[in-house]
Amino acid sequence: MTGALLQMSGAVVDLVYRVPGLPARGAESLATGMDMVPGGGFNAVMAARRAGLAVRYGGGHGTGLLADTLRRALAAADIPVLLPRHPAVDQGSCVVLVEPSGERTFVSHAGAEGRLDPAALAAVRPAPGEWVLLSGYTLAYPGSRDALAGWVAGLAAETRFVFDPSPAVAEIPAAIVETVLGRARWVTLNTAEAAVLTGAGALPPSGDLPTGLAMRLVERLGPAAGGVVLRGGAAGCRVAVRGGAVTHVPGFAVDSIDTTGAGDAHIGAFIAALDRGDEAVAAARYANAAAALSTTRAGPATAPTAAETRGFLADRADAAPPARPSTPTLEEETRR
Repeated sequence: MTGALLQMSGAVVDLVYRVPGLPARGAESLATGMDMVPGGGFNAVMAARRAGLAVRYGGGHGTGLLADTLRRALAAADIPVLLPRHPAVDQGSCVVLVEPSGERTFVSHAGAEGRLDPAALAAVRPAPGEWVLLSGYTLAYPGSRDALAGWVAGLAAETRFVFDPSPAVAEIPAAIVETVLGRARWVTLNTAEAAVLTGAGALPPSGDLPTGLAMRLVERLGPAAGGVVLRGGAAGCRVAVRGGAVTHVPGFAVDSIDTTGAGDAHIGAFIAALDRGDEAVAAARYANAAAALSTTRAGPATAPTAAETRGFLADRADAAPPARPSTPTLEEETRR
């Protein structure tokens, strides 16, 4: 156990608006509340931090109001910033529209996190045993993807590298996708992202977790890979391990008010659980609980502490259905 994570995904600042509903095209919706808070890559690092990991931030950061907001938040969480600031570009931002159901809609703008200098990046190296996390957003930006792809290609084979393809996965060049998948120890993603990566089509996120998608993606990983976590929100997730079964790990019913950052909370908690020695299915159950709890709180970086997650799991121990190995349907097998 190292208790450490190097976050290479770019962080942004979220402009969060709580709206009664999404406006029609050309119309307006009057927000009932607004916050300006760090998000993007910041969400996962806070989830990992609250679950007990030390974290370093190796992503880009800039000059301006938004970048200052991000750096203050990182400093408050005792997370060091490794790269020099971009002298002329502010941090990226994301407008988040949160409806009463907790569903959220994004409009993003890339900033300094999407402009990386290869020479500066070369000085950022994982410590022995340190986990490394990278999001597909940063690999989709033209100003950062080549530098990061080269950085990933230079990782040692034993590096515990986790890849989150993100909704921007379709924008990542195919050659870079193959480089990253070949180095990844774990890939964690939702159904729509898995459908893009496997060529199954751009399926919308839903409660359905096709086993065949997870199996097909595991086959594309390198020989040292642990496997794939296919996330499905309240439905839980499927864990597909190389050479083993695909296991459905049920989710937890909660009263959600904001799903922003729930996927990031799942990723950070999953890494923390693996780091302390949990096997993959147990780590996924812990991550399901952390993600569920995060949706009961307003804001993007609302992952619970380790103590809160353990308490939640203890309270739900008798009610949660067991994780079950699953097999693909005939239709899923035909797609393979």
